[in-house]
Amino acid sequence: MSTTILALVLYSLWTLALLTGIASWRTVLTLGGRPANRFAVDGSDVSPAKQRLCRAHANCYEHFPIIAGLLVAAELSDLSAITDDLALLVIAARVAQSAAHIGSTRPMAVVVRFGFLAVQIAIEVWWAVELLRRGLSGA
Repeated sequence: MSTTILALVLYSLWTLALLTGIASWRTVLTLGGRPANRFAVDGSDVSPAKQRLCRAHANCYEHFPIIAGLLVAAELSDLSAITDDLALLVIAARVAQSAAHIGSTRPMAVVVRFGFLAVQIAIEVWWAVELLRRGLSGA
């Protein structure tokens, strides 16, 4: 398995882990008597930490088309050499961004969280440019 595909699987697993966290605490609340159909999608009806967990999960699925599109394009175009070197760094930055998001909304945590997002964006922009450049040139 290429590092590119491994990164895609790890990204999916991270998103699944966040979803499992949401499902677990909602299960506990339901077993405690809360009606199962009384949860706000955005988590606004629970503690601030649980709401941040919901947003961290949403951030993952909102960003998924970008990361998946680039990684799959690289793999299908036999250009995964472009993405392989930094793919795991992007995943690490995503996990760190989620952790910072869940951990706090203090100004410094928000700055740190944005820093991890900026790393992802910078790498993905570079990948997109390189995939287009090499793909169009046939190199």
